[in-house]
Amino acid sequence: MAVDLSNTLIVAISATALFDLDESERYREQLIEQDPLTAAQRFREYMQERENDSLEIGAGFPLIQALLNLNNCGQQAEEGYQNKAPLVEVVIVSKSCPETGIRVLNAIRKRGLCITRSAFISGSKVADYIADFKVDLFLTTNREDAQSVADAEICACAILDATPVNTFDLDTDQLRIAFDGDAVLFDDSGELLYKQKGLKAFHDREAKMTDLPIEKGPYADLLIKLSLLQDRLPPTENFQPIQIALVTARNAPADLRAIKTLREWGVSVDMAFFLGGLEKTSVLKTFAPHIFFDDSVQHIEAARNYVPTALVPYHSTSKLYNHTWTPRTKRSV
Repeated sequence: MAVDLSNTLIVAISATALFDLDESERYREQLIEQDPLTAAQRFREYMQERENDSLEIGAGFPLIQALLNLNNCGQQAEEGYQNKAPLVEVVIVSKSCPETGIRVLNAIRKRGLCITRSAFISGSKVADYIADFKVDLFLTTNREDAQSVADAEICACAILDATPVNTFDLDTDQLRIAFDGDAVLFDDSGELLYKQKGLKAFHDREAKMTDLPIEKGPYADLLIKLSLLQDRLPPTENFQPIQIALVTARNAPADLRAIKTLREWGVSVDMAFFLGGLEKTSVLKTFAPHIFFDDSVQHIEAARNYVPTALVPYHSTSKLYNHTWTPRTKRSV
């Protein structure tokens, strides 16, 4: 009998986003340069020799740990939870072959992560399998994989870069996520207007359209699903399992439309910061999210040394596509 995960938040993550695999990635690149014909076999042998070695955490690890901890909260909050689908399901999607994936699977067990589903696809296209797992969010260090998922409009997706310096200090008892607004939660029309015609044109439009909801962006459905999880995990007097923050460059008069749009979606974020062009890093350092989603290269670069950051790619048909960051990407394993 098939498992019903329709009410479960499903997150797929590449092995390179969950763990620090830079060393093995560099070695594989070296092998390919030396001899492409023998590289695959030599890399399998290399990984087999190290399959019981521990791995350091990657940029996505604190988020995944905090997400999975919500299942523990669910056990305490919901009667009959044991007979229900989990609140959160995490899937490893790796472009490695199954044999070289053993080290990752061992690392998952050593870290005590309750991840039971995985896909090792030996270099095949990621987007097709992301759709098969009915994923709500896909995190990867590989730009091309993220772009293919974004263009197919399968789910929310983002590119993670290097592990921030304080990742190890993030507590995972409470899940904290920060979202940018335009081109992330909301569609990219506001971002495009601002870049083409300037701030005044953007503010004039927003003032006239205060009561008209903004069209959904690539992360709207993810936010709505997170909000539904919040409803299933009501806060107690001393603890709130999930905190969601909107951290946006919008300010008055564009703030009202954003709040009313979220209300129209049935979503109430815990915090909203309308910064009006101020640097986002200070607020993010205080909020200490497990992940910050933004489409802006500038904001990602400023925050990445303090909190885990994830770049949201534009659809390749968007007029904003040329503004997409070309980060220090890796092969996704």
